[in-house]
Amino acid sequence: MATLTAEQEREQLNTGTKAVAESHRFDEAALERWMVANVAGFGGPLEVRQFKGGQSNPTYQLVTPAKKYVLRRKPPGNLLPSAHAVDREYKVISALGPTGFPVAKTYGLCTDDAVIGTWFYVMDMVEGRILWDQSLPQYEPAERHAIFMAKIKTLADLHNTDHVKIGLEDFGKPGNYMARQVSRWTKQYKASETVHIPEMERLIEWLPKTVPEQERTSVVHGDYRLDNMIFHPTEPRVTAVLDWELSTLGEPLADFTYLMMNWINGGISQIPDLKAHGIPTMDEAVDYYCSLTGRTGLHDLNWFYSYNTFRLAGILQGIVGRVRDGTANSPHAAQQADRVLSLAEASWHFAQKAGAS
Repeated sequence: MATLTAEQEREQLNTGTKAVAESHRFDEAALERWMVANVAGFGGPLEVRQFKGGQSNPTYQLVTPAKKYVLRRKPPGNLLPSAHAVDREYKVISALGPTGFPVAKTYGLCTDDAVIGTWFYVMDMVEGRILWDQSLPQYEPAERHAIFMAKIKTLADLHNTDHVKIGLEDFGKPGNYMARQVSRWTKQYKASETVHIPEMERLIEWLPKTVPEQERTSVVHGDYRLDNMIFHPTEPRVTAVLDWELSTLGEPLADFTYLMMNWINGGISQIPDLKAHGIPTMDEAVDYYCSLTGRTGLHDLNWFYSYNTFRLAGILQGIVGRVRDGTANSPHAAQQADRVLSLAEASWHFAQKAGAS
């Protein structure tokens, strides 16, 4: 039997649905009553399945004779203070939808814990392709290029959206975004800390002292990557961006440089000739994003790469912490501990390139 690549293993673990996990079951009859009362056009009977993927907010497929819906909820158990804000996800998706930005249609938000035990929202089930392997081995170079350009353009479209005009002026605090993000992920890392990592301690000291000045404010996604979007079944076109849990108002370069990490330590970094493969180089990706957003260039890239790697270490440490607390949503969550250490080391390397000593 052939050995699976990391991307193929991740795709297997995260694709499709399963029976609802024992720890994430709820009163399905109560949900059906809520759907009847709150979702226009809903008709049962209702079948509930759980999507395999997702470490954070449990996500369910709701199947009815006429159509399918998706439900995202807060997980049960003790939660970190600012995590799992499904109400914020619902707000940003609902605001972006009417602009034509590719998101799922929303149907309703429930903030009454009495229904299924936690807050949740319901949205449309968007059919299409989720592409897990960044190298896109199943496609020809021309289609790879079109998919990557569509991914970059969709992010630029988000950053170009007038957040005040669509009612999101209060979706985040104005200014000082990077400093607040460093503080947030430091606190969440510390709340979930299981072992002492010297590089994380150095970063916790260095990052707040060296925050670049914020030039622009936009809606930022917070976890913008290829497998958090659905592509049209046959066209190189994004039909829905998923997983808005980390979205807020902030520095758009945080989003864009997070995407660029794929060229540095993601699957793209292993491709010897990007041009022949059909994937834009880092410089081409930066130039395209700048052309779409009216920029002449990008600054402080190594600082942003250090921050993004630090933040990912904090997110994964949160998963490790939930293993400790017994609320993890994946049997593989414990494996993330080794990744936290390697990410901390990589983040400190970028910090040194940005001037840290």
